[in-house]
Amino acid sequence: MALDRITLTHFRNHPETRLSGTAQFNLLVGENGAGKTNVLEALSLLAPGRGLRRAALTELPSQSGDGGCAVSAELDGGLQLGTGIRAERPGRRVAQANGAEIPALGLSEWLSIGWLTPAMDRLFSEGAGARRRFLDRLVLALEPGHAKNAARMETALRERNRLLGEPMEPDPAWLDALEGQLAEAGALVAQARARLVLALSERLALLPEAPFARPELAYQPGGPLEPAALAAELANTRRRDRAAQRTLTGPQRDELVVTMAGKDQPASTCSTGEQKALLIAMTLAHADLLHGSRPALLLLDEVAAHLDPLRRAALFDRLRAGRAQVWLTGTELAPFEAIADEAAIWRVRDGTVERLG
Repeated sequence: MALDRITLTHFRNHPETRLSGTAQFNLLVGENGAGKTNVLEALSLLAPGRGLRRAALTELPSQSGDGGCAVSAELDGGLQLGTGIRAERPGRRVAQANGAEIPALGLSEWLSIGWLTPAMDRLFSEGAGARRRFLDRLVLALEPGHAKNAARMETALRERNRLLGEPMEPDPAWLDALEGQLAEAGALVAQARARLVLALSERLALLPEAPFARPELAYQPGGPLEPAALAAELANTRRRDRAAQRTLTGPQRDELVVTMAGKDQPASTCSTGEQKALLIAMTLAHADLLHGSRPALLLLDEVAAHLDPLRRAALFDRLRAGRAQVWLTGTELAPFEAIADEAAIWRVRDGTVERLG
């Protein structure tokens, strides 16, 4: 098990929810709108970032509370991990490990989290930014330091873009310093993304093309992968970037290209069912890479119900063989019959949970 003794306090529609006695498979069953996905979202916030919904902090506290909310859980070994919002500081997320406050970025040191939600069905048709966020989340589950590198890169990038948009010509020395910071952090981000795509591609290549479609991945960097080369490129493109008022070279322009093996068809032009199958294949292959000392968590929102019996059985077999603790949601128990005897099951109704098995 990765997590147990989970508590949600004034989170979304959950005034006070507790889940204990978890297993490798954990099922949340209930009608649409009951609060199943809210539990998954709460768990996803035990990692850096904005969680599986990418929600604003102001959306998380329940309307019945004082404006604050909290999520906590016990990890393997007894470590208590928590995050939330204090009512007096609604714009800031806090995090704790064993009661001591830590930076939210520090959550990545304790837990690897991955997820698959219905909203991600649009991943291949959305802009490249969505795929970069997806890629970074996969990297973070394997390399906890990625969050800090990405934050440093974003800070330097925002500052450079601000200077490029100023009416007066920026001080070259100031730009030199900023570009050095951007190149150092950006190269680390780009290299980590490239490593992830390579490792994931190698894992996917071992899988059969059925019952899930097998994706082929390609990483297209938005600039040089070495710090010195990236810094030189940034210096050489200042005039162009100043005209555009934004930085046009670097990891913020990276792209993840996905095609369907066997058909050589871009994922963006595949059918909705094929795209979902590609996403499931990528998610399962990534879960296979989750090894090491950190507990692993996999959150699957409304996935099983959309699969035929053959693919559903294959999904459960793959998950059973993995090391991640799995959380699944559904409107009824029938799709989970094959794992019901080995799962912890909760009925969710209007922000409350009842243990069924």
